[in-house]
Amino acid sequence: MELKSTRTNPLIGRREVHFELEDAKTPSRLEMRRELAVALKTDLEKVWIRRIDTRTGTHMTTGLAHVYDDADKALKMEPEHIIKRNQPPQKVEGEKEPEEKAS
Repeated sequence: MELKSTRTNPLIGRREVHFELEDAKTPSRLEMRRELAVALKTDLEKVWIRRIDTRTGTHMTTGLAHVYDDADKALKMEPEHIIKRNQPPQKVEGEKEPEEKAS
């Protein structure tokens, strides 16, 4: 992962980070959040992926993330749909657990 630009927004208390990632497949938002948190040395709860763009026929993914100084402020500032998109996938109710094969 390569950080292309970082803009500090002191009024809101966040950094707006443009990044680029080269991978054979488009990684999940959760994977990108983890990588950004490690690269920026911050908590996962402070990193929110806003946009992901993968160009057709390439392995290059670009994106925009907001990295907040305070995790509670992030939940107040980010729109509800962005918060939902950045949550780990949950099991759908009524879905069966995969059965283990007997040896």
